[in-house]
Amino acid sequence: MRTREEALSYGLSFPDTYQEAPFHDENWQLVRVKGCKKAFLWTYERNGYINLNVKVSPEWRDLWRSTYSSVIAGWHQNKEHWNTIILDGTIPDEDVRRMIAESYDLVSYSPTKRIYEAVKKIPRGQVATYGQIAQLAGDRKMARAVGNALHKNPDPLEIPCYRVVNSKGELAGEFAFGGAGKQAELLMEDGIEVINGRVDLKKYGMKC
Repeated sequence: MRTREEALSYGLSFPDTYQEAPFHDENWQLVRVKGCKKAFLWTYERNGYINLNVKVSPEWRDLWRSTYSSVIAGWHQNKEHWNTIILDGTIPDEDVRRMIAESYDLVSYSPTKRIYEAVKKIPRGQVATYGQIAQLAGDRKMARAVGNALHKNPDPLEIPCYRVVNSKGELAGEFAFGGAGKQAELLMEDGIEVINGRVDLKKYGMKC
């Protein structure tokens, strides 16, 4: 992938997207998600190459930068959450597409949805901490948001929020998960030992 047209065409192939030039400058062409109107793909020419700015999750950010010299910290954007892809021909098309797709996923899915998807990944017989779920959901700083989302869990049968504990392995307050002792009961049904309201994270903690 070397041209703006290829990048924009791929970005617009995702559902509910549209192209915009918001700065009255044809050099800046963005692809946004309808509804939230957030941009997940920025295209512009710089130093003789088409550049793409894409949103990136923390666990992939540095890997992409270290793998390709033409992937750098986001130019003119938050360098913690954005990467710039320089289309100089050194990055395989499949990886350029993968980075654009990841950016679309991060922008189009709400943090709450990402939290629920992360919780679904906790295997039976294991627990995860709020911080782990926040990291899996794309932002290790939103552990508090994890707690808020889990207490509003719309589908406890599909989203096993009882498998989430705090950083010490302690269970949630008794108001959650259906009443006093319910979280411990569900964990024990999973084969997890609960002693004095706490789970041994070294034994049962999910590795991620």
